[in-house]
Amino acid sequence: MDLVKQIDHDMIAAMKARDIERTSTLRMVKAALKNREIEKRDSLTNLEAQQVFTTMIKQRKDSIEQFQKGNRPELAAKEAREIVVIESYLPKNLAENELRKIVEEALAGSSFGPRDMGAAMKAVQARIQESGQRADGRQLSEIVKARLVQ
Repeated sequence: MDLVKQIDHDMIAAMKARDIERTSTLRMVKAALKNREIEKRDSLTNLEAQQVFTTMIKQRKDSIEQFQKGNRPELAAKEAREIVVIESYLPKNLAENELRKIVEEALAGSSFGPRDMGAAMKAVQARIQESGQRADGRQLSEIVKARLVQ
């Protein structure tokens, strides 16, 4: 099922179940998707919807960090619960060993050196997207950096 339609369907189910927190989060997600559709002036593909979800997760992680610095654990917990709901619509992150394997495959036979970090990251990220997977950016960056230094 299309991710945008899935969000609509799940939002209606959450409203019927009177799950206020999930309904609120899904409304926020739906608004972000609609804003992206308006910017694009076309309907979103699943990949574009996943990019919106990834951006929202990153924003919430930044918010959690700020709330913890500001001694607001209740707000940080709310953001963490929103992340759980949003992540349920994304494919699971690759495990470290799987990620290392993809990095090796993507960079095998290439002449990337330590100065070619950006190009190497693009090549690896393209390989990950082709496989329909996703990876944590920081972890990926560390693995690619370690591979390029070898």
